[in-house]
Amino acid sequence: MRYWVAAGLALVMSYGQQIELVAAQTNTLDTVKGRGQLQCGVSTGLAGFGAPNDAGQWQGLDVDICRAVSAAVFKNADKIKFVPLTAKERFTALQSGEIDLLSRNTTWTMSRDTAAGLNFTGISYYDGQGFMVKRTLDVVSAKELSGASICVQTGTTTELNLADYFRSNKIEYNPVVFEKLSEALAAYNAGRCDAFTTDVSQLYSIRLTLGNANDHIVLPEIISKEPLGPVVRQGDPRWANVVRWTLFAMINAEELGVTQGNVDQMKASKNPSVRRLLGVEGEYGAAVGLDNDWAYQIIKLVGNYGESFDRNVGAGSPLGIARGQNALWRDGGLQYAPPIR
Repeated sequence: MRYWVAAGLALVMSYGQQIELVAAQTNTLDTVKGRGQLQCGVSTGLAGFGAPNDAGQWQGLDVDICRAVSAAVFKNADKIKFVPLTAKERFTALQSGEIDLLSRNTTWTMSRDTAAGLNFTGISYYDGQGFMVKRTLDVVSAKELSGASICVQTGTTTELNLADYFRSNKIEYNPVVFEKLSEALAAYNAGRCDAFTTDVSQLYSIRLTLGNANDHIVLPEIISKEPLGPVVRQGDPRWANVVRWTLFAMINAEELGVTQGNVDQMKASKNPSVRRLLGVEGEYGAAVGLDNDWAYQIIKLVGNYGESFDRNVGAGSPLGIARGQNALWRDGGLQYAPPIR
């Protein structure tokens, strides 16, 4: 009898602890507000997406998602603790509560969205995996890499895509695997590998760090779909909505012509879609636990999606990546956000 009583008490205590843990994880917005700071997981350093500048300030397309969420919650885009995370560390940090949001070149896949306790809240960048080689290798296609050694980072979808591509094309290759991106890149740069593979966005970013960028070429093949976007824990729909609609607000703002420079003037617009976006009409902020000017704050303090893209990775940046698939739907791209109404 004592055994069963003790076991029952242990079960109750365990269940109670689980309830407390779940409660803590299902009130992320309240936790963030109470803390007075957003804890955002970012890359360990990827130019254009997430890296500190010369003054030590974090910047990039992924970083702007963090800043936009901070603007929506605090009316201040800088109430953030940035937590640099490797590919191996990122999901554990989110699942454990070390961070509130992961905004770090992370691919949305079925297994991650269902079995890993994660919720993807949108696609901030449509990407695909490619290859970079030294120009002296005299290769112009990935299909010419038979027998090549290829540097790749483990713990990523990149490693699986690499195996799938070469197997489906019946090409032999030698993977050279590293835990950290910096290690894989250093090995490629030192000549230990014939090629380096990762998302094309990363290849263009990394290429700028390799001395003379023209000594390296990105091969034309795109071997995978890599929809990248912000991630939160499962089980907290209100927080997921905050992050999801933060991204959607930035995309809708670009479509509606609302910019960081004209957002104050646009509050006088007669366009109902603009008025709802900026909180002049309706009570859409309350639905996600925010003030009615949540989207106005995002645009005023961070800008719309197009502005963020341009200054971080697009024509206004050293990377100079064309909008391509990341153009708005009306311009032939894939970026499309549900309306605020």
